[in-house]
Amino acid sequence: MKLRITTEEICYDINEVSLHGLTTTDDDQPITLCLHGWLDNAASFLPLMPYLPNRKLIALDWPGHGFSSHRSLDAHYHFIDWVYDLVQLFEITQWPAVDIVAHSMGGMVATAFAAAFPEKVKSLTLLDSIGLISDKPENTTEQLRKGLTSRLKGLSKQKNQHPSIESAVKARVAVSDMAYEQAQLIVKRGLVQQGGKYIWRADSRLRNASPYRLTVEQAKQLISDVQCPVNLVYGDKGLEMVHLGIKEFSALFSDLTVHKVSGGHHVHMEAPQQVAEKITAFWQQIATKVP
Repeated sequence: MKLRITTEEICYDINEVSLHGLTTTDDDQPITLCLHGWLDNAASFLPLMPYLPNRKLIALDWPGHGFSSHRSLDAHYHFIDWVYDLVQLFEITQWPAVDIVAHSMGGMVATAFAAAFPEKVKSLTLLDSIGLISDKPENTTEQLRKGLTSRLKGLSKQKNQHPSIESAVKARVAVSDMAYEQAQLIVKRGLVQQGGKYIWRADSRLRNASPYRLTVEQAKQLISDVQCPVNLVYGDKGLEMVHLGIKEFSALFSDLTVHKVSGGHHVHMEAPQQVAEKITAFWQQIATKVP
């Protein structure tokens, strides 16, 4: 059932980074942490929120995304640093174990966090995301060169400018599988106006290639160490890497439920009611297992 909800801005200060986000106002309800994907922001969860009642939903903007501040000039956006962002967040909030709903890159970060800090995660719902990006050891040197070279090239790149929000939305639609209405939610939160033009708030360094990746063995070990129940909801027209990841990683999870829903990579925006039904049923199933 879709409910009328009220959201408000929220901000946490962690290690010189202001971590912004959107939260529902149900303060007396259990916390559900919502983590978006690469180059998205907290607004990507707005279509889903009305279908998840009786929850204190907190959707964050990762550093360098949305309203959150960028990392310092001497820092970068390593995968492990996203995990540490969550570690710091839980340290300052002193939250009990929470349910996490995470899309794409957010799902990968949440998987590693759940493995390393099982006492912090009650359950994990992955939205068109499974496994961790990894590589073979023999590709280490090539990846290092690729990553560091991309940093140099990024220093001279200028952000694209758009004459209007509509122009920016159309640009986002052109490179994704999202409809205009869905892209508009993300784009509006992801733009800032400067000199009469609109540019992306996102840190340009987010586009730099990673100089190193986990090995396949390391990725599989982290996944095997996830102790909480995991719920995968993926789109039948989502990313190919998710379809391949299901075959490669599913058996490694100790408690995994899998649901396929009609939709693309942003299935939680395309089919929020259907996705919410899978999430709610998953939570109810967990509740019945509690002694």
